[in-house]
Amino acid sequence: MAAALANKKREKIVFPTENDVAKAMAKYTFNLSKKFCKERGYFTIVLSGGDLVLWLKQLLVPEYAETEWSKWHVFWVDERVVPLDDKDSNYKQTLDSFLSKVPIPTSNIYAIDQDCAALGDAKGAAILYEEGIKKLVNQNIIRTYKSSGFPQFDLQLLGMGPDGHMASLFPGHYQINEKANLVTYITNSPKLPPKRITFTLPVINCASYNLMAVCGEAQADAVAKVFKDDFNLPSARLTADTQAIWYLDKAAASKLPECL
Repeated sequence: MAAALANKKREKIVFPTENDVAKAMAKYTFNLSKKFCKERGYFTIVLSGGDLVLWLKQLLVPEYAETEWSKWHVFWVDERVVPLDDKDSNYKQTLDSFLSKVPIPTSNIYAIDQDCAALGDAKGAAILYEEGIKKLVNQNIIRTYKSSGFPQFDLQLLGMGPDGHMASLFPGHYQINEKANLVTYITNSPKLPPKRITFTLPVINCASYNLMAVCGEAQADAVAKVFKDDFNLPSARLTADTQAIWYLDKAAASKLPECL
């Protein structure tokens, strides 16, 4: 595993501030949206929670007014299994700060099942989310990866926790090793709330483009471990079909050796 991942090039760009990271992420997203909408007529984008939700507001500036929102299909790399109107819901956070401000058709926004969310049924939510993705593959909205047949999203915007987790794949938890399913679940997340669903690592790494955006000194130790190829950290296992790139602010990159 480690040898295979080490052969995948991990790129990075360090920006002066968090705001610079957010602006660069918006530009990167806009350019890929333009590319895939032209090539395929669709743009499949996978979001995560945390600060990234707030950074998406950078896409609302006039510079990106030509974004073809009607062609976007929006997914979440992981989700907290709480009611969709709960403050901890990634869906609600993204809806309030971003999705409610752009004309993406509601039918193109793929939240977890409302009933499973309300009941706290993590297993059921994972099963239904996977089924929904498979239907979209059959409709040719989501592509499949050339060798494995796993779904291939155009772009995933990811974040990392201070412990090196990404999505809801945490160090020392078995979900990081799940290879058969597209979506798995966890009921004892070390970060609250405890019940979550998450894409599995093969699905994450099949994406055409993965952008990991990390800001803040609290993440600096984990960033340094990732770039030393400490594969005990799930984020160190991030690859992509075309490009896996890390956008860091100076604080997050502060413990990287200058040679990196």
